[in-house]
Amino acid sequence: MLTELNHLVTSLQKRLSNPLPGQEAHQLAEVQSQTPLFFLNSIETAVPASVLILLFLKDNDIHFFLTKRTDAVGHHKGQISLPGGAWEDGEQLHETAIRETEEEIGVDRHIIQLVGGLTPFYTPVTGFMVHPFIGWCRKRPSTNIQTDEVHKLFTVSLSTLLDDQIFQSENWEIRGHTAIVPFYNFEGYKAWGVTASILSEFKSILKDVKL
Repeated sequence: MLTELNHLVTSLQKRLSNPLPGQEAHQLAEVQSQTPLFFLNSIETAVPASVLILLFLKDNDIHFFLTKRTDAVGHHKGQISLPGGAWEDGEQLHETAIRETEEEIGVDRHIIQLVGGLTPFYTPVTGFMVHPFIGWCRKRPSTNIQTDEVHKLFTVSLSTLLDDQIFQSENWEIRGHTAIVPFYNFEGYKAWGVTASILSEFKSILKDVKL
């Protein structure tokens, strides 16, 4: 399996050096509302942030982490998210993703190796421009969650992400409006919004490298 992980990392690095699916993949997970939703934030004043898809070996498959956020956090309360957070002055954006992963779920930043970056995604609800990155380490790293921010930490295999049957949609009420919300259903944990958009691009790229 280590050979398979090394091969995937090499293939991803080559693929990420070429044009990415970006908006085309993001739109697959776009929330659709008959009533236009208006937001006070503007992309011109977006706050940079970063998240990390951290690949590692577990149970004869390649996995990555997702978190269920607490209701105490400032944004995306209770949602399923990738580890990450806001950029700090002096950092490169990939450093933000790695630092936040260490702070949120306790993975030692020194064992994380960077693969590359995906297409930035603007979230008008919170005003963040989210920069997704892919990293890897050889095996499931030790973790220690920051309980103020993370309610639960769990892992998802790439074979699960690639299963088209887990990509579903439902009618939800958002801000008083009925909307069709696409999401990835990871055994009852529903990843939607920005996380689903990022995972849709990642899934498209995985298919390109014929995982």
